Amino acid sequence: MAGKAAAPGTAVLLVTANVGSLFDDPENLQKNWLREFYQALGSFYFLHESLKNISQFDFKAKKYKKVTGKEIYSDTLESTPMLEKEKFPQDYFPECKWSRKGFIRTRWCLADCAFDLVNIHLFHDASNLVAWETSPSVYSGIRHKALGYVLDRIIDQRFEKASYFVFGDFNFRLDSKSVVETLCTKATMQTVRAADTNEVVKLIFRESDNDRKVMLQLEKKLFDYFNQEVFRDDNGTALLEFDKELSVFKDRLYELDISFPPSYPYSEDSSQGRQYMNTRCPAWCDRVLMSPSAKELILRSESEEKVVTYDHIGPSVCMGDHKGSDASATRGPPARPPCSTRSHVLRQLHRQTRLSATARRPAPHVASARTALRTSLTYLTVVSARVTSSRNIGIF
Repeated sequence: MAGKAAAPGTAVLLVTANVGSLFDDPENLQKNWLREFYQALGSFYFLHESLKNISQFDFKAKKYKKVTGKEIYSDTLESTPMLEKEKFPQDYFPECKWSRKGFIRTRWCLADCAFDLVNIHLFHDASNLVAWETSPSVYSGIRHKALGYVLDRIIDQRFEKASYFVFGDFNFRLDSKSVVETLCTKATMQTVRAADTNEVVKLIFRESDNDRKVMLQLEKKLFDYFNQEVFRDDNGTALLEFDKELSVFKDRLYELDISFPPSYPYSEDSSQGRQYMNTRCPAWCDRVLMSPSAKELILRSESEEKVVTYDHIGPSVCMGDHKGSDASATRGPPARPPCSTRSHVLRQLHRQTRLSATARRPAPHVASARTALRTSLTYLTVVSARVTSSRNIGIF
């Protein structure tokens, strides 16, 4: 902040998981998923016991309340005054009969420094074929509208303005048309139509020579490219030029450099390791963005050296202590620390912190989440940053 020396920072760890896979296979997943949902699923906020003078904002009373001990809110989230929860208007995505997309916002004050944490879930691409038709796609336009709605909502006149961090599943996609044209530059396209409606149901891209080898098959929910390594080589750096959706908000949102491969859609089959599912073009969907003022809250001397982003933690991928590596996240991928499971990470957090929880039902212990739920929490983003505790006067 202007005229102030940077104070020692406080580490912030943001973790989000997308459980949307439930709706892809309800017959096999729903029973176990609901059982775990009733016991442990919700929004959890862990505060290290070493932190003092922490308050959470009451949106109904419009004032901060000191955080002490363990607090659990088990009412419906819409009636909980300690957060704001909204779904997007139905007309934002008319193809769906209902929508679970929206955002949850909480506000915190740490040593006189106020900031919002906004967990967001934007709209997905319903069809690869539709996404391929135009550049940018119609779905990209819907996401722009929804994200703009959130940003306008969290800085409106109802409450005093504060810095904000927006994180979660943005469902950002690479520009499909440009990606396909680049990957299949020397290919010829075959169009397959439905016999009864003449609707395009499949596109097949074949090499012009090499025995007409199939390079890419594209359907509504199929993106089958013959060589997945292109999405992992050099952490997918060559594809970043097609990651354009955030450019519309370049004056309103800031993001640390991406130095990890596309985080979506990894296979849910643990035996396949880090293979992508052939359902969507791999993309960086899970992000952490921040307001320009929140950017100033990060101690650049430390955060850019120690921010670690784990792009995916599935049943077969290992994760270790987030404080480990000194390698710069902006200069290359972080070294993978020793292996441990997600439940181990949550148990470690539970042992080291006091809990302020927002959940639909009481959750006596985070580690109660068992295999069924952990398997469904496929896309998990973990980001560590260091935030200063200087006063927030004039930082917005």
